[in-house]
Order: sequence, then C-alpha cells, then structure tokens
Amino acid sequence: MTQRSNFLTKALQAIAVVLIAAVFVGLGIWQLQRAANLKESLKVATIIDANVVPLQSIISPRESIPATALNKTVSVSGHYISNFRAPNQIDGNGKQSDWEVALLQVGTNSGILVVRGLWSERLLNPDIQQSMVIDIQGLLVASQYADRAENTAGVISRLDSAVVTSLTDLDLYDGYVLASAESIRTGALDRTRVTPEKLSSRIPGFYWQHLSYVVIWWLMAGVVLYLPFYRRRVTP
Repeated sequence: MTQRSNFLTKALQAIAVVLIAAVFVGLGIWQLQRAANLKESLKVATIIDANVVPLQSIISPRESIPATALNKTVSVSGHYISNFRAPNQIDGNGKQSDWEVALLQVGTNSGILVVRGLWSERLLNPDIQQSMVIDIQGLLVASQYADRAENTAGVISRLDSAVVTSLTDLDLYDGYVLASAESIRTGALDRTRVTPEKLSSRIPGFYWQHLSYVVIWWLMAGVVLYLPFYRRRVTP
C-alpha cells in the first residue's frame, strides 16, 4: 500500500512538473509571437501608402489606430470647429516651427485633428467659416507621445486627440491627419504644407524585451524540469 501511495505521489509530482514546464514553454512561444507581431507592425508603420482611402473605412472613433492604417493617405470631409497652435514641431527636413492644427468635426458626433500647415500662415484663408465643408486629403499619422510644449489656451502640447478631449463632446479618432490638400466648394486652399518627420525602421527596446522574456520563460521551464533530478542527487 505504501509503495503504491509513493508511486502515485511521484506520478502526480511528475505530471505537475511537466504541466508547469509546459506553461513556461507556452509563455515563451506567446512572447515570441508578440515580438514577431511587433516587428511586422514596424515594417508596416514605416511605409507611406499613396493610395487614397476614406478615413472612416480604415479606423473608427475612440479606437486605437491599427498598424495597417498607419501612414495611409486618407480623404475626409467636415467642418473646422477649433484651431490650435502646436509649438516646436519638426518636419521631414528637420526644420522646427509652430504648426496650425484644427479640430475637424466629421459627421455629427466625431472629430479628428488636422495639421493644416504653418502657424505663421494661419491668416491666409480668412474666408473659412465653421459652416463650410472642407474636403481634406492627407497622411494618417500616429499620435505623438511626448509633449513639446505646455497645454494653454489655444495651444496643444502634442499632436494627440487625448489633449483635447476635455474641450469637446465629439468622439475623437486616434492620431491626426497631416493635410497635403484642402478644398472648399469654390476651389483649393493654397498654403505651405508640412511634411512628416522621417519614419524610423529601428527596432525599439520593446522588441528586445520580448525576446529576453522568451529566454527567461524557457530557462524557467528548464529549471522546473531539472529540479527533480537535482533533488535526487543531493538527497542522501
């Protein structure tokens, strides 16, 4: 009876060890897939797609921009309801300047930030009114995560819909549109357009962190499998 009990105990212990090791191996595989997904999303995010698609066909308000929608050329129409100055922005040529950013109301209850151009040229189209429908074409860009100024009246600290949520009841789109063309019923609105910062294909630290976690999970699986044998060696 004692031998049978010992055998059953050892069998249960062996099963538990294998299950724990399997969990660690599974976590390593999951982390490896996360690393692969991140690397693939970075490839997508560094390619500008010049084919024009409607904004509403690729993203929805109050949702994060999927990697497949980043840096696509989009078209959208609406009414400008607010204007902001975005200080210390850097364009594709490395030039720093203040930009004019407008909140575009899309439909009846949604909105998105649009970079119209240089703040110094904000008075070039004095005939624009909130009642006018503006047709916009531009690049859909991910929100900035670092502040470049302080939020004050009429000034936004970064190009991110999160900094204007308290100023409107609209459901906001993530990211912003870097306008390359604007037009109204009577024709195009001409002004200097800004270019996006150069896109980086450098793999960030998060990718290497994922890979380090893969190694850690699999090392833990190896330790779990080795411990029973180690205990047998050290037990007299």
